[in-house]
Amino acid sequence: MQLWVMHNGARYAYVSTDGHVIVWDYTNTEFLNGHSHVVDEVRPAVGVSYFFCGSRYQAIANRWADEIASVVKHHQRGNSRLAVDMLHGPGHQLLAQLGIEVGFGYEVMEEARRIKGTEEVKAMRCAVHACEMSMKDMRDAIRPGMTERDVWSVLHAGNIRRAGEWIETQLLTSGPRTNPWMQEASSRPIAKGDLLAYDTDLVGAYGMMCDISRTLIVGDAQPNTKQSDLHSIAIEAIEHNFALLTPGRSFRDLTYDAMLPDPDSYRHYSCLFHGVGQCDEFPVIVMPDAWADFGCEGTLEAGMVLTVESFVGRRDGGEGVKLEIQALVTENGPERLDFSSLELSG
Repeated sequence: MQLWVMHNGARYAYVSTDGHVIVWDYTNTEFLNGHSHVVDEVRPAVGVSYFFCGSRYQAIANRWADEIASVVKHHQRGNSRLAVDMLHGPGHQLLAQLGIEVGFGYEVMEEARRIKGTEEVKAMRCAVHACEMSMKDMRDAIRPGMTERDVWSVLHAGNIRRAGEWIETQLLTSGPRTNPWMQEASSRPIAKGDLLAYDTDLVGAYGMMCDISRTLIVGDAQPNTKQSDLHSIAIEAIEHNFALLTPGRSFRDLTYDAMLPDPDSYRHYSCLFHGVGQCDEFPVIVMPDAWADFGCEGTLEAGMVLTVESFVGRRDGGEGVKLEIQALVTENGPERLDFSSLELSG
């Protein structure tokens, strides 16, 4: 129910400074946490949304706040601070009225996920393998005349078959719809010789994200000169930028040392690299022209997992090529976690 509870406040957790963990779970599903050795206590959730509560919304929100305040005061004697990741509308105000100092937990959560532990890396390897097998299903199924949605549905089916969770976008396009990037799958029939580009944006097995992009040529066809040139530029950028993922390198250096095709002639992706784990995660490594406004200082460390992004499409029109790989930063340099070919032939 991961997606459902993202927009319905029916599952939440508390981690105290003394390590006590409470999970409030959806009605009559307390057994779902029975296997977890890190959960100390399970309680029934007090769902706070108009969907759940209707005209009793305010009264039930007060009940929710009373319980949370009681938990904080019991487990954090003398410490009334609470970092909150996500919270329904009245929550901040109600907790403040009860003497709880509410802070933003986004930084806490992102920093906690930044370095992957051994078990997380194992889970990600499994998830990537399952994702790659689903990508193979899709490549094998592609035939001229299928619509973009027909092709995209094969990836969804493979993800579900292999214990995946969901796909966050529908980024699969073909032919002239590959440039500019960020259009989503449509009813356009694909044709022999078209470029077909996609980004998995997939939360797979064990809840680990697989953010992988490929561009293929449809049917038994050879790429034309323009397609080959775009692909060569995208490959060169991926290979150059992948090699930069070494411990100790600053985020600023990643921005300015990365290869970026001439922005006056080519459209590019919205970032050069970004973290990945249970979803897209910190950090985002911005383009050089965005550093002054959005760049963030930091340093690569072993255990971080990042994707390397490349999109190349001419500003004067034509098709585009989207590639993305997923890399683990190690003491010995970057290790690529995905393994399928980057070639147009797949």
